[in-house]
Amino acid sequence: MCADKTELARQFIELIPQARALGMDILQIEDGVAVIRMPYDPALVGDPDTGVIHGGAVSTLMDTCGGAATMAHPTSPGGTATISLRIDYLRGAKPGDAITARAECYHITRAVAFVRATAHDSDPSQPVATATGTFTVEPRRPEVTS
Repeated sequence: MCADKTELARQFIELIPQARALGMDILQIEDGVAVIRMPYDPALVGDPDTGVIHGGAVSTLMDTCGGAATMAHPTSPGGTATISLRIDYLRGAKPGDAITARAECYHITRAVAFVRATAHDSDPSQPVATATGTFTVEPRRPEVTS
């Protein structure tokens, strides 16, 4: 993958205040795939009785990871925004565990990118959530010649 696209996707994540506030860490970005980790933080707990991270934080992680995967796709010209995101929560993440999301942009058209994602805690064989989404594809700008 082009180093410029990797850097663009990294900058995309670093510029999102929510991603910074959630402590997201990019583990991999390449050719339409992104892997991002969110550390456990007691401030993100949705249910104090169980210590399980709030679903909204998991949603943000999966959405951010899907956007990064879209931007990293070899045919994507650049920026993106979420059109739709369906998340199926399968179980609560184990309290104390980081959550890792992996998203893949598996198809892209002139205007829409299609993404699948999973999120897991320390047990990758038992996902916390799965997602499917669509993201905008920034139109290509015509090259200017002198």
